[in-house]
Amino acid sequence: MKFYLISDNIDTLTAMRLVGIDGQVVHERQEFLELLDEKMHDKEVAVILVTTKLIELAPDVISELKLKQPEPLITEIPDRHGHSKIGEAIDGYVSEAIGVKL
Repeated sequence: MKFYLISDNIDTLTAMRLVGIDGQVVHERQEFLELLDEKMHDKEVAVILVTTKLIELAPDVISELKLKQPEPLITEIPDRHGHSKIGEAIDGYVSEAIGVKL
């Protein structure tokens, strides 16, 4: 089982490659969704790391996948170019899943 990074910048990809995590850089919503779909069906990938900027391109799709797909795990990672609202995102996912605002 492997980690895979989908990033919007080469710096994050380079850093992850230094620790043995492969990945790809994409910039457009459509290419991001196509690559995400490909990796969601790759049985070797256990965790997909996605930079914050890409999550913001398709929050509805990511929320749906996180709520309904048991694997692979999709994890948002902040990078040096973006701002991180991961705590707010987690609150939103939990609120959606159980119907209670946190």
